[in-house]
Amino acid sequence: MKRNVGLLDRLIRLLLAVVLGMLYVSHAVTGVWGLVLFIVGILLLFTAFVGFCPIYRLLGMRTCRLPK
Repeated sequence: MKRNVGLLDRLIRLLLAVVLGMLYVSHAVTGVWGLVLFIVGILLLFTAFVGFCPIYRLLGMRTCRLPK
């Protein structure tokens, strides 16, 4: 897997994952929507740490610099 997620994108994903996790844990969002947001938060956290987003790959996008 080649990285396709840049630093700023990774930081935004990490921040969103934390916010979604806090919404789920604090029961601000419950039921099916709470579970969906929690799963999205986990996926954002994973892609932030790995630096690879499969959706970006499908769309041919990348937010990181090309290696020299």
